[in-house]
Amino acid sequence: MNKILVSLLLTLGITGLAQAAGDSVAGQGKVVMCGACHGADGNSAAPNFPKLAGQGERYLLKQLNDIKSGARQVVEMTGLLNHLSDQDLADISAYYASQSMSVGAADPKLVERGEALFRGGKLNEGMPACTGCHSPDGAGLAAASYPRLGGQHAGYVAKQLTDFREGNRTNDGDSMIMRGIAAKLSNKDIEAVSSFIQGLH
Repeated sequence: MNKILVSLLLTLGITGLAQAAGDSVAGQGKVVMCGACHGADGNSAAPNFPKLAGQGERYLLKQLNDIKSGARQVVEMTGLLNHLSDQDLADISAYYASQSMSVGAADPKLVERGEALFRGGKLNEGMPACTGCHSPDGAGLAAASYPRLGGQHAGYVAKQLTDFREGNRTNDGDSMIMRGIAAKLSNKDIEAVSSFIQGLH
């Protein structure tokens, strides 16, 4: 009986994964509306809208699902995903994941402090280095759904870190990894690490 139940659960799980597989070609035709804020290829021109190009597919899909369900509040996207199916979201995620993120520049005055935080954390306060989850070059860990940071707009990164710190963004899971880390960052820390991330590649 247990073997049958396990087989059934595995079959359902595999089927669910197969249905969730995104098609980047199909996704390209579904991002027209997204391009107004995020850019046609996912490289937004405005620093308040995140670059989606080159993000991990699993991470993007999680964020889209969280936004659609309301688990992540993004006022600018209210209702925009309601008419999209699970397959649409998977296709959009696959398309943006297949693109290349452009890289910005860091403020030279903030690089030293930003790099120290990104690569070394604040160990005396129990804050690990960002590299542990987001990799030394900021590419993230797609298999673990940890996002790519390198090249992301400093303004956007700073807002997300502040939102995590203040409890305005809570979709980092029950372990509260990002909320715990952001709680240890001052405004000046956030400014410095965000600037460093913008120029990281």
